[in-house]
Amino acid sequence: MRVLIFTICTLLPVSGVQAREPAASIGDLVKLEKKVGEVAAKALPATVALVSEKTGSSGSGVIVSKDGLILTAAHVGQGLKEVDVYFSDGKKYFGKVLGSNYSKDIAMVKMVDPGPWPFVELGESKPLTAGDWVVAMGHSAGFDPARTPPVRFGRVMSDGPGNFFTTDATLIGGDSGGPLFDLDGKLIGINSSIGYSWKNNNHAGVDGFREDWDRLLAGEAWGTLQMNPLANQETPVLGIGMGMRRGLKGVPIEKVEPNSPAAAAGVRVGDVIRTVDGDTVLEGADLQQVLVKHEVGDIVKLGLDREEKRLDIAVKLVKREELYKTR
Repeated sequence: MRVLIFTICTLLPVSGVQAREPAASIGDLVKLEKKVGEVAAKALPATVALVSEKTGSSGSGVIVSKDGLILTAAHVGQGLKEVDVYFSDGKKYFGKVLGSNYSKDIAMVKMVDPGPWPFVELGESKPLTAGDWVVAMGHSAGFDPARTPPVRFGRVMSDGPGNFFTTDATLIGGDSGGPLFDLDGKLIGINSSIGYSWKNNNHAGVDGFREDWDRLLAGEAWGTLQMNPLANQETPVLGIGMGMRRGLKGVPIEKVEPNSPAAAAGVRVGDVIRTVDGDTVLEGADLQQVLVKHEVGDIVKLGLDREEKRLDIAVKLVKREELYKTR
């Protein structure tokens, strides 16, 4: 029995049902439901439960290659060397835990038996935009032989910070590590953490796996698992300490880290950041949200106030962990 939780968003007058277009008619809803069903049918055989009898932990994962490579969340396999891999038909096999990047909450597991195994195709996460339709799967509340993984449906709510993005697809415990698909049935993310609301959840983008593929496959483990993605060690930073002044619209700089990109570019304590790439920032939270949507190595133009002068200074973003390693 397949469980399908189908959530429809606000209906707006748009014809057809594309990646991010709302459904405008009953016909569109029927087409959308058919699409979701097709994605679920394609994904079901490759969506697995990852269970440790040693610790009693349970999560989800998805197979992405014929030889049984599984993508999951780093916190699902944390501290484990092997896991039991359950398929929706109840069959159990064994998997070896490979590498993990805890900062991105991504990890790999490899089926011990050679296969061939059912698998899904990788998509892309960086092009995702708020409003894109998504289909989420996972073994909610743990593996249950009496049912297949429930299918959830929703939309991208926001992209960032870092490799993370959020959706309103309903998730609960046990869904961690499970797959998130676009309407073409391609894997675009892995369920990472559940928000305060069941319908506001973080996902690790599949492009984050691509960036770390060789290290994960080689069994490396690195990074720090953070409940707050803004504290991610791979987040791009300027190398400044932000201050706060009552009534000030902008971000006052109260510290410039030695050997940081900001220091190299000539940013000074006392400067006030007014804009980033021409977009106004009113407070520190605005600045953080702008920066985490960039990539390490990007160059951003800061519009600064310094002693009644307006300056434009270009700063190259660096990875947080790299900056503080060199201090």
